[in-house]
Amino acid sequence: MAITAALVKELRELSGAGMMDAKKALVENDGDVEASMDWLRTKGLAKAAKKSGRTAAEGLVGVKVEGGVGVAVEVNSETDFVGKNADFQKMVNGIVAAAVNVDDVDALKSADVNGKTVEDTVTDAIATIGENMTVRRMAKVTGDVVGSYIHTAAADGLGKIGVLVALKGGDEATAKQIAMHVAATNPASLSEEDLDPAVIEREKTVLTEQARESGKPDNIIENMIKGRIKKFYSEVTLVNQAFVMNPDVTVGQAAKDAGAEIVSFVRLEVGEGIEKVEEDFAAEVAKTMGG
Repeated sequence: MAITAALVKELRELSGAGMMDAKKALVENDGDVEASMDWLRTKGLAKAAKKSGRTAAEGLVGVKVEGGVGVAVEVNSETDFVGKNADFQKMVNGIVAAAVNVDDVDALKSADVNGKTVEDTVTDAIATIGENMTVRRMAKVTGDVVGSYIHTAAADGLGKIGVLVALKGGDEATAKQIAMHVAATNPASLSEEDLDPAVIEREKTVLTEQARESGKPDNIIENMIKGRIKKFYSEVTLVNQAFVMNPDVTVGQAAKDAGAEIVSFVRLEVGEGIEKVEEDFAAEVAKTMGG
């Protein structure tokens, strides 16, 4: 029986196995999908489908800089333990290297890592390691100089928080210092111009209500809000924050003093924004025991 692409696709979707494994299973079983599923299960290659519903909120962020280009990729797993696994770390490094040549996470999933797509590489790792895994997001920056920093490093270029900073002018030492600052303070945007207008309006509304409770006249309230918004910018925008290395100057001024301008930055933290499901351990045991 001819093994068509549609047949391979069907088996992949049913089993969660990689493309080459699905094709091999169909060849071995003369195109019989049900028999191929059993074949994949006996080889331990159909595990991925069972794992795909589990929350993957742990894992690693990997960063890589090549010249004036920096990429950061978050690859998630179910448990923190997997982040310490050498095979998982090797896979993440391969995925990060592939990310240098693509522009978004969808393109990354189709990129090549040692003869397989990233998507198939992850699927195979799920079957081998036994946990759900996802390539969740990637980000890219470009500049004259790009610096990187990894916080809570598990290995070289891999950790819980990955930061990239792109500069116009300056040097790598300055870029890395600013990257360390970003890791610590997690700014919402580069400057007030880049801040989400909805965030600014929400803050103004809160500040206005607070000021009105003081009972002061409207013209005084207007000046109070201007001052408080300026303070807000100094807290949430990178260039206006007090530099952690020297709080007497802003980050923007520190960059300027070093002959640089900050072009962009990226900060990825493992599991950021993922809702984790916390199960009651006793209930889980009881469920396993049929109680």
